[in-house]
Amino acid sequence: MNPENITGLASAFYDSCVLFTASDLGIFAKLAELKKADAPVIAAACKLDIRGARLLLDACVALGLLTKEGKLYGNTAESAMFLVPGSPADLSNAIRYNRDVYPAWGRLTELVKTGKPVERPEIHLGADDERTRTFVLSMHGRAMGIGRAVVPQLRLEGRQKLLDVGGGPGTYSMLIVEKNPDIECVVLDLPGVVKVADELIRERGMERRVKTLAGDYHATGFPKGFDTIIFFGVLHQEAPDAICDLFHKAYNSLAPGGLIYVLDMMTNAGHTAPKFSSLFAVNMALTTENGWVFSDEELAGWLKQTGFADFSCNPLPPPMPHWLASAKKPA
Repeated sequence: MNPENITGLASAFYDSCVLFTASDLGIFAKLAELKKADAPVIAAACKLDIRGARLLLDACVALGLLTKEGKLYGNTAESAMFLVPGSPADLSNAIRYNRDVYPAWGRLTELVKTGKPVERPEIHLGADDERTRTFVLSMHGRAMGIGRAVVPQLRLEGRQKLLDVGGGPGTYSMLIVEKNPDIECVVLDLPGVVKVADELIRERGMERRVKTLAGDYHATGFPKGFDTIIFFGVLHQEAPDAICDLFHKAYNSLAPGGLIYVLDMMTNAGHTAPKFSSLFAVNMALTTENGWVFSDEELAGWLKQTGFADFSCNPLPPPMPHWLASAKKPA
């Protein structure tokens, strides 16, 4: 019997902390400029202690995040692609969400004893401007990567009006209008979130085709006449009854023949696999009142109960842990 799995689990947070720290301190960005540099040069450029910098840099090499030739460090091809701000596939903003929820995981015992989240979800949904901005930009970074895989799978030919419920930064809507010149999108989300979304939409010059609607999607009525409604990465923070309520609102908002799409992480019927989805359910419970991850079977049942037909659900290509489901309001 080998204890390697258990000892590895006990120290897995070492890896995360090295990644978060190197990203936050600008190590990957600076090496993108310098190409190759030793620890004293990197420490001076990033205003770090030389000994501390060397320890962090060597740890990055051990994790495959940096290369080391003699005394010179450099980015790996993977780090250059995913961890340098401004690169086409940059994930540096996306991983900051994981960094922000890291302290909450240290309070998992509290969640298990009380059944309540260990931090207020409002913190990153408008109550704290800095946390909200970090959260929305993180979601933007993630959605840019996921959206490139999911948007081509959407059947939007002939569609003209799309409602993006809980659309956060509006990333999916922006990617959708780029690929579909006849569609206009409306992003519905909380005022603090929409404030950041408006900035991102303006930066991309899409104000005419991507509008925002500030409101709580539980209380705000869905406008009528949409032919497509999407719930992308939002329903894992809702209880089953609330999900059914949202599907009823979507059904009433859609024109006959309208499509509904749900993009989310999903589990098997027993909620024990895939591994990432099961762990993400814990993450959501730590930070939201009703956070979890549902199964594709549960989703199919809710949509059928609401009146939708022609349900389908398929995984996105690896390494993304998401599934894309669709259904139709009968004509």
